[in-house]
Amino acid sequence: MNVFWFIPTHGDSRYLGTTQGARAVDHAYFQQIAVAADNLGYDGVLLPTGRSCEDAWVVASSLISVTKRLKFLVAVRPGLSLPGLSARMAATFDRLSGGRLLINVVTGGDAVELEGDGVFVDHDTRYQITDEFLHIWRKLLSASHTKEPVDFAGKHLTTKGGKVMYPPVQAPYPPLWFGGSSAAAHEMAGEHIDTYLTWGEPPAAVAAKIADIRARAAKFGRTIRFGIRFHVIVRETEEEAWAAADQLISKLDDETVARAQASFSKMDSEGQRRMAALHGGKRGGRAELEVYPNVWAGVGLVRGGAGTALVGSPQQVVERMQEYRDLGIDTFILSGYPHLEEAYRFAELVFPLLPGRQRAASGGPLSGPFGEVVANHYLPNTAQS
Repeated sequence: MNVFWFIPTHGDSRYLGTTQGARAVDHAYFQQIAVAADNLGYDGVLLPTGRSCEDAWVVASSLISVTKRLKFLVAVRPGLSLPGLSARMAATFDRLSGGRLLINVVTGGDAVELEGDGVFVDHDTRYQITDEFLHIWRKLLSASHTKEPVDFAGKHLTTKGGKVMYPPVQAPYPPLWFGGSSAAAHEMAGEHIDTYLTWGEPPAAVAAKIADIRARAAKFGRTIRFGIRFHVIVRETEEEAWAAADQLISKLDDETVARAQASFSKMDSEGQRRMAALHGGKRGGRAELEVYPNVWAGVGLVRGGAGTALVGSPQQVVERMQEYRDLGIDTFILSGYPHLEEAYRFAELVFPLLPGRQRAASGGPLSGPFGEVVANHYLPNTAQS
């Protein structure tokens, strides 16, 4: 079970939808979160992409030197950049980081944002472009190890004699990750993607996605791994966790929720439609927003993309993670508000309950005092679960 954290390049706060408790988006804070995730033993971090975010490639590149093991899941945007440039960027990042790059393929589901970036094509055409982009991108990086030129002629993209002179560390190329819920997205994933990501829907919906993706991949003689994207609100008791969930949205007003939902409704993303359907834009307590045991849709009231959170005690969160693991999910990409404190909280409360995660905060074996020494003389007692 792989566990990733999140670098909040679009902002962070103790409350959603308000400046109260908000934090500045700056490099020092990104470094704090990345170093914490690295030291705590998270496998990697996801960096979001879009006009509401700082650029993912620039931020991720700036964090290579302050981390040691952490992998970076960074987006490529077919239609916004050409495959040759993206392939060279990926190869360079992978070489400079010592093979710590993962690629998140983001076709985009916000037509307004895409038009602002100069992309004026419909939903299915965007996936046709993504398909051709990945044919070229994969060929370029695979051929970089042999220096053979690449030719490709498609309906939307063409390359002639393309080359990447410096190959990536990971052969044939850094693994491709992707999330998309439409039929066109699933078909593209089946042919190209190494790890398919779903947003945090109830298990039955996730199981249906996994079955469909596996069937489409089998047509190409391929197998695919699976990951899931959740926020997480874990506390020592279930009551404390649900109180924290209520607090997170306690500053929201109806106008803010309505404006957010109106913006989301203009998107042609099937995944965003499915997220919105879980809460229906209605504020409420646990009864209205708990869409499955310990799965809460409150974040999606004002946040685009991933809109659900795992909420509960450490034992409940692990039980729910194991339920998704039994479906075939092997990577959990998590986040929490504020992201720095919640990275520590999740690691301290949940990692000891996950196989292979029983490690000290330094990321290695316990070799000295762990916790504050009692009365300057006694080591603290080992916690009893």
